[in-house]
Amino acid sequence: MSKPLLIIPPLTQLNTPYPATAYLTGFLKQQGFDSRQKDLGLDMVLEVFSRKGFEQLFDAIESSNFNLTHQLDALVKNRKAYENTVDAVISFLQNKNYTLGYRIAAGAYLPEGSRFQQIKDLEWFFGNIGVQDKARYKCTMYLEDISDLIQATVGPHFGFSKYAERISRTAVSFSPILEELQKPNNYLDDILVERVKMYFQEEVPSMVGFTVPFGGNLYGAFKAGQWIKTHYPEVKIAMGGGYPNTELRELSDPRVFDFVDYITLDDGEGPFLALLKHLEDAEVHSELKRTFRRNSSNEVEFIDNKVGGDFLHAQKPAPSYTGLRFNEYLSVIDMPNPMHRLWNDGRWNKMTVAHGCYWKKCSFCDITLDYIGRYDQASATHLVDQMEALIAETGETGFHFVDEAAPPAALRDLAIEILRRGLQVSWWTNIRFEKTFSPDLCKILAASGCIAVTGGLEVASPRILELIDKGISIDQVAKVCKGFRDAGILVHAYLMFGFPTQTEQETIDSLEVVRQLFENQLLHSGHWHQFAMTVHSPVGKDPEKYGVVRTGPVFEGFANNDLFHEDPKGANHEQYSEGLKKALYNYMHGIGFEFPLKKFFKFPIVNPLVPRTMIEKAVKKLPEDEVELKGMVLFLHQTSLKPLKKNGPNKELLFVHKSGYQKIDLPSAVADFLIENESKLNLFQAETIGYQDALATISNQLKCTPSEVVKFNWWKQMREFVWMVRV
Repeated sequence: MSKPLLIIPPLTQLNTPYPATAYLTGFLKQQGFDSRQKDLGLDMVLEVFSRKGFEQLFDAIESSNFNLTHQLDALVKNRKAYENTVDAVISFLQNKNYTLGYRIAAGAYLPEGSRFQQIKDLEWFFGNIGVQDKARYKCTMYLEDISDLIQATVGPHFGFSKYAERISRTAVSFSPILEELQKPNNYLDDILVERVKMYFQEEVPSMVGFTVPFGGNLYGAFKAGQWIKTHYPEVKIAMGGGYPNTELRELSDPRVFDFVDYITLDDGEGPFLALLKHLEDAEVHSELKRTFRRNSSNEVEFIDNKVGGDFLHAQKPAPSYTGLRFNEYLSVIDMPNPMHRLWNDGRWNKMTVAHGCYWKKCSFCDITLDYIGRYDQASATHLVDQMEALIAETGETGFHFVDEAAPPAALRDLAIEILRRGLQVSWWTNIRFEKTFSPDLCKILAASGCIAVTGGLEVASPRILELIDKGISIDQVAKVCKGFRDAGILVHAYLMFGFPTQTEQETIDSLEVVRQLFENQLLHSGHWHQFAMTVHSPVGKDPEKYGVVRTGPVFEGFANNDLFHEDPKGANHEQYSEGLKKALYNYMHGIGFEFPLKKFFKFPIVNPLVPRTMIEKAVKKLPEDEVELKGMVLFLHQTSLKPLKKNGPNKELLFVHKSGYQKIDLPSAVADFLIENESKLNLFQAETIGYQDALATISNQLKCTPSEVVKFNWWKQMREFVWMVRV
């Protein structure tokens, strides 16, 4: 019996599979359905970026009459150098040709185009021993040079993380997309279609499912669907993913269904399972779930059988990457920044700690939609079971938890379970910068393998943060980032400008806060984006409340998400985009902190009103332990104790840890208490030491109050090794 075929349309990312088809494959396997999955984007890229692909590419360019710049024309003139090196470059980026890195890094191997001029002093970033990273960066610039050439000639839609994204932006009408689809195939379209043809030659599927997470995947899905409809009209096609979930909830144009048969909304497991059963036996399984289709009257209808609800997060199995070319993804470095590279470098098993967002209040966010609004958490045991299953399947021990905002308590439980099992993994995730992330929790996360976190700072302005209902303060963000930094965890911030009523002063002050966060090494990476008003957000639903006026667009039957608006009280937001991004680019490279902010803008700006030492002062004072904390236990992580000599009323205690040792002079009563209870300073023993109990015992023995105990220097020194966590 033929199987359903799940396809990731071009293009998402080069270094690791987008996880949607893997989630669905694992789920279908659990439900007794075999399926196949393909990454059409990766297959296209590997087809183009090969000797044969380059020969065809350059032939196609030379046979046409393109008006090329001198830089792009030089690439064509150097075609032999590119044809001779491309297979070796791809192999190196797939981690299959380690020693070639020395030759690439030396600088005489690769042909170099304009992209190589972005950073002139590579030695400053990579030093003398960063050979592999330097080589990987050069190979990435090599790929980008050719990408520029493709875009300027035979493939204007091409991009390494998107394909024809432009036509999907604010696509209120399907007509412009239809117009593109009706044009003759371009060079890359032919490659896309040929790859789909090969999938069908391997096996004609029972049905095809496209995941369309972003606008940059939409055209590729429709183009592939167009070919399938022409050559295999009996094969049904479904489409789901982030783009339909946010953009197509009011779909009414029947022409869309010339390219697909069904479009599902929100979590795909329930709708896709219902659809499979329906196609197997429509009489027995007549009901569909959150699914658009075209009826016999040529009208779009939405069917949603709510019986049974959705599958809970804890009911879902581990994703399965079986069938994807997992070892052929490309690890690239487009910027020599240790945090920023994580999105493009390395193969990550992608998972989710919890469905939805536990905060779900931010006024710019689509909190009314299921993927944000329905919060559902699985146990740490279940998650780590999934991690072990993925390690066994893929051989990779890196994990990216792609949550909207991973809950601190769930991350704590996850970290403890990883430590309990002795699992050796590396992982990163998205968070909110809330005070629950104490220095101790940050250390525990790092000990379990956390290498980085990403989180939304948005607009670093107290008034705007309150308007957003972000639930954080600038002071709090600085302290949380310090906890992560001190634990060795990299931090990336999502930054926003142009929120309704945001003034020029607030924009410049926000940039100054960002500068200080980078200067104090509290942020390692960031990304600015301009506020976009969406129909599903609180701002979009009530623009007047936020001081803006909706001006369009007029919905014409296809996408309805991004809204146009005027901000009569705010600054001219767009003009700040280039300067903000230029400043951030410098800060991410560790330079430009001494420049006045006006240096980054082409027009006069106001001076920042934020004190230049605000962030430094916010993190300078070490926080003291709160004496009233309940439910906390003390424990040692990979640390043992050894008593040394007695110094009068004190006793020297040696804390032996995996990086060395530290002598601390403690009151004898405290040293004896720790030695006597060392076996209980263990998270995984039945009997543990509670923070409140320890504090009461120590304060009684020293004849002082708990508040006085936590102020002693010896207590603060001891707490570097004796950690505290809520269990």
